[in-house]
Amino acid sequence: MVVRYRLEDGLTDALGYLVGTAEGSCTVRTRTSDVEIPLALVIAAKEVPPPPPRRQSVRAASDSEPNG
Repeated sequence: MVVRYRLEDGLTDALGYLVGTAEGSCTVRTRTSDVEIPLALVIAAKEVPPPPPRRQSVRAASDSEPNG
């Protein structure tokens, strides 16, 4: 999910997984950390699809092909 919320000097987004809600806040697990966001600062939130699976590198793909 993505949550857009206010900061002192503007807006920012937290992109990740919703891991919890409490009275007055929600927690989003991003790539780097869990971000607790006060609901009073939330501007918008929406569910987004999961990231696509990583593509195999060209080298890894050629290493798995049989020789011959």
